[in-house]
Amino acid sequence: MRVWIVNPFDNLPLEGNRPQRYWLLARAFVRAGHDVTLWTSDFSHSRKAKRRMSVEGPRLTVEGFDLVMVETPEYGKNIGLARIRSHRAFARRWRAFAEQETPPDVLVASLPPLALGKEALSFCRKHDVKFVVDVQDAWPETFERVVPRWMLAPLRGTAKTIYCGADAVVGVAQRYVDLARSYGASAPMKVFRLGIEQRPCGRVAERRGAGLRLVYAGNMGASYDLETVIEGVKGLADVTLDLAGSGPKEPRLRKLAEGCARIRFHGYLDEGALCALLETSDAALIPMFDAACVGVPGKLADYTAAGLPVLNTLHGETERLLAEYGAGATYAAGDAAAFRVAVMELQGRDCEAMSRGARHLAREFDASAVYGGYAQWVECLV
Repeated sequence: MRVWIVNPFDNLPLEGNRPQRYWLLARAFVRAGHDVTLWTSDFSHSRKAKRRMSVEGPRLTVEGFDLVMVETPEYGKNIGLARIRSHRAFARRWRAFAEQETPPDVLVASLPPLALGKEALSFCRKHDVKFVVDVQDAWPETFERVVPRWMLAPLRGTAKTIYCGADAVVGVAQRYVDLARSYGASAPMKVFRLGIEQRPCGRVAERRGAGLRLVYAGNMGASYDLETVIEGVKGLADVTLDLAGSGPKEPRLRKLAEGCARIRFHGYLDEGALCALLETSDAALIPMFDAACVGVPGKLADYTAAGLPVLNTLHGETERLLAEYGAGATYAAGDAAAFRVAVMELQGRDCEAMSRGARHLAREFDASAVYGGYAQWVECLV
């Protein structure tokens, strides 16, 4: 079976990063004996810079599958017209490139971006290819935080066309499968979570100091209520906070944390340094607003694989998973008092039992099981 996978966002292991969803899915299809092509962008979404890899031309073979990089315009911010134009250019150029190739039997395209889904659906209908839409985020719903809902009507129309035209819908969380169904999609649907390769990384007995150590790893953008976390930690004398990552709110957060030595900013960390930070932490944070429309964030996999109990603000699926496995607690975003109560309750609970619960929850994100099952499911569809 010939399989194409298309996504412009994921990091690439060739850049020194660990494999993410679509690289791991490509591996799973290769292990199952299929001919695989992974299409991606020559622009790194995470670094906001063109990729500079020591290869000639847009195509190379790695780990038994073809990797094709499509020339894509740069953009500097996650929200803005430049990113929309970049998505459209990627979709058009991918389509032009794809029309020169022998069509596959099945095409798996990520959503977002919507422009890619639209072109992928058109390509599949033209060439009688099975189309699987893989939903990682709720577009355009997530933009209702920043623009009036009525302005998104054309994008909702595009999303409906994609969902209803797909031969199958995969979501990284149940929320996205339900969203596709709400648009009228009736194709086979299934949840395959954001699986990760789980390497040995867990809490260690030795501590750098007394008190509870909290950690946050990820983006410092509008979707995250880190202000409440910082205010809450400042009011708790025996709690420290380590923040790894960066984002547009970082300067404001640093200013808010001024004068509190218990709050430390680490910037971007490579996998080894991040693992070391998680090893010496007691609990981790997912301080996301529900308006971000996220079902189960990827960082939950990293936290639980490290055996860390999680303090969370996302209601719905993430809250349910933490409660089901006894792996954390949920409090109200924007409420510093509720955050402090949650921290104090965590200090009074059996953290070792919660750590065991976290490790059990981590099995839901094991890459070999997630993507092996994904590949088998697509095989049955085709």
